[in-house]
Amino acid sequence: MEKINVLLVDDKEENLIALEALIQRDDIHIIKTISANDALKLAWDQSISLALIDVQMPNIDGFELAEMLKSNPRTKDILIIFVTAISKESKYAVKGLSTGAIDYLYKPLDPSTTLAKVDSFIQLAKAQRDIKNKNLALERYSVIIANSADLICVVDEESKKIEELNPAVSNILGFSVEELMNQCVYTLIEETSTVQFDAELEQLQNHREHTFEFQLKNKEGELVWTECRVTYKQKKYFFNISDHTLQKQYEQRLISSKEEAIEARMVKERFLANMSHELRTPLNGIIGIANLLKQTPLEESQRQMINLLELSSQSLLGVVNDILDLSKIASGKFSLMKKEINLHHLLRSAIQLMQVKADEKLLDLNLEIDENVPRYVETDPLRLNQILMNLLSNSIKFTQKGHVTLRAKVIEENGNVATVQFEVEDTGIGIQKERREKIFELYEQAEEDTSLKYGGTGLGLGIVKKLVEMQDGEIDFESEYGKGTTFSFTLQFKRIAHHEGQLIVKTDEKELLKPFVDLKALIAEDNKINQFIVAKVLAGWNIGYDVVEDGLEVLEKMKANDYDFILMDTYMPNLGGYDTTKRIRKEFDGEKKDVVIISMSAAVLEEEKKAALDAGMNYVLTKPFIPQDLYRIVATINQTIKGEL
Repeated sequence: MEKINVLLVDDKEENLIALEALIQRDDIHIIKTISANDALKLAWDQSISLALIDVQMPNIDGFELAEMLKSNPRTKDILIIFVTAISKESKYAVKGLSTGAIDYLYKPLDPSTTLAKVDSFIQLAKAQRDIKNKNLALERYSVIIANSADLICVVDEESKKIEELNPAVSNILGFSVEELMNQCVYTLIEETSTVQFDAELEQLQNHREHTFEFQLKNKEGELVWTECRVTYKQKKYFFNISDHTLQKQYEQRLISSKEEAIEARMVKERFLANMSHELRTPLNGIIGIANLLKQTPLEESQRQMINLLELSSQSLLGVVNDILDLSKIASGKFSLMKKEINLHHLLRSAIQLMQVKADEKLLDLNLEIDENVPRYVETDPLRLNQILMNLLSNSIKFTQKGHVTLRAKVIEENGNVATVQFEVEDTGIGIQKERREKIFELYEQAEEDTSLKYGGTGLGLGIVKKLVEMQDGEIDFESEYGKGTTFSFTLQFKRIAHHEGQLIVKTDEKELLKPFVDLKALIAEDNKINQFIVAKVLAGWNIGYDVVEDGLEVLEKMKANDYDFILMDTYMPNLGGYDTTKRIRKEFDGEKKDVVIISMSAAVLEEEKKAALDAGMNYVLTKPFIPQDLYRIVATINQTIKGEL
């Protein structure tokens, strides 16, 4: 509690002591002096609210002291009570009051009267002090409001007239204060927006304040975005309005940038889809023809050339897949497709595919699988193979002599879930310490001139890391520069009990590819090379077929013949694969309406695969495909027809 300063002035010390003892209380601070000159100094230096002054003093009497205090702006508000022993005649009272005193106390002092008067004037002094402080605060607020960048105004609830307004209205809306005072606030609002404005004000019924964005009209009639913060009290609305034009422009730029980014992404995705089609279609031809050639009698040198052709094609396909996968991962459209596979077979296949590369460099390529590694598991075989092929290819590329070894071992088991650690060890060039932190970053390689010496895009390890992490796995490496590197990663696999005929990948591929009986297919493909490859593959499985080049021909063939399944290319002239499928499902009846349709497309984006299934296709076979993938689908169709499923 802030105390009231009370000044006691009397030339006799004993009078001061007696008066102090009489009026002493907790809420006042008493300052005493026997000198009028000292009293002036004390009143100047300290905030005195009440002064009790003796009238009869030497040199400067009480009347003169009071006049001096009242003539100084700094001390003019002090409440003065004269304490006197002289006559109570009115002339003395008039003289005292004319100097600015507010009352008299007469000696000898009556305690009750003295205490009552002092208490009354102390309360008055407190009230004056509070009023003074509030006035000072109001002055400060007035300066703040006058200089505020926000538009501040008071609006009457009933009339909606503007009663108070600060100069910021000129900067925000272009009006002067005089132009808007006593004008209806609707002057600043478009006619079509008044209902909305009133609705915003109604929100104050349940809240102490409300904030909303609104467009106000400026002096030129243009709309200005503002943020309105409004409170309500005593039937008045108190507005604090900020100019939000820059924020809105920034928001619009963000929205435009987002739309441009989305459009750019869509353009990129369309480009990637087209690039995928244009690259994978001829690759399908190369890989397909190489596969067909391997089924014919060949000399050993010819078989080696076919193997090299396959290897080169697979390398090119790997680069294409890396680029497309990078885009899908970046756009969040990458997904895993889990299947039941033979893990041991997949590891052996990876080694076999990389054997030619290793043989070219006279490297030992080894496979070590611990006996506790499960044979049959559920995983995404394509992505696991992609990880292994990238790591093996990387190791072979950077190893000039020695060996590359792929190892697999179980490091943890929990029920039917096994955590398998894979290692790819090489005796290659190793990785420099200063490059290790960046080795998994996209476009980074072990040395600045690595791509010139060894080739490569710098995408492989970056994509491998993302593929491992997407499967909740971990990847790391150990390396000694000049001596070799070991990459290791862990993945969790669900063990699958082996039942003959259930697995996607089997150990005996010859048994898997035995001929079918009484099956007929329709091949819808406009690319002559792809027509040739698919036809040769089907013929090798004893499947009859017809070939057409567009969707309209498919519909004509369907009217005239029955087919067990259709191999449908997505992009064909006149009528594409999606639209053809939709018409089959809509225009035909019975078994023809439900004929199995296999999408045969170079598309790899998930939305394209989904579009194929949404159009009514039953399976999606991505080019380039290996015959075993198509065989598995046809085998399923055959089992369904024969009632075995």
